Amino acid sequence: MPSKIASSMLGLARRFARDREGVSAVEFALLLPLMLTIYFGAVEVSQGVTIDRKVTLTTRTVADLVTQVASLTTTDMTNVLEASTSVMSPFPTSNLKIVLSCVRTNSSGVSKVGWSVTKNGTARGANTTVTLPTALTVNDSTLIWAEVQYAYTPAVGYVVTGTLTLNDQMYMRPRISDTVGYSTSTCL
Repeated sequence: MPSKIASSMLGLARRFARDREGVSAVEFALLLPLMLTIYFGAVEVSQGVTIDRKVTLTTRTVADLVTQVASLTTTDMTNVLEASTSVMSPFPTSNLKIVLSCVRTNSSGVSKVGWSVTKNGTARGANTTVTLPTALTVNDSTLIWAEVQYAYTPAVGYVVTGTLTLNDQMYMRPRISDTVGYSTSTCL
């Protein structure tokens, strides 16, 4: 009797080993989580790279617009800052911060903020001393300093990474005149 049971168990094991029905379903079930992770990861990475590129484009755009004029009114500055909405489209701009500052380096090489404006951020204080990159510190000159920051929360990967702060900054020299005035302020 025990040999009959062992023989029938061995027969069942052989039949189970030869049976191929359902193997692809099991393989698919095993690979599905990996495939979904790769897919959603690729979507998140591409969206993050796109937003980071938009942050860079926004930084360049607002700096470029300000350096093309000799002076700006409050309305002009509002329009420049609102141009960022078009550049960041289709992404929301509620978590976008922009700071535009005019920095003047005096004959002693000390750089100070002449004026500063912001959208959703904190403007730099007038007459505040700042440190510029060495290559850009030219005595008796003016720079427009654009800083853009974007808080990006991935749709799927927020559990792993949380909110990512994407930022960029750019310095540009005024093109039309030696300095860019804003409203009633000049850049020192």
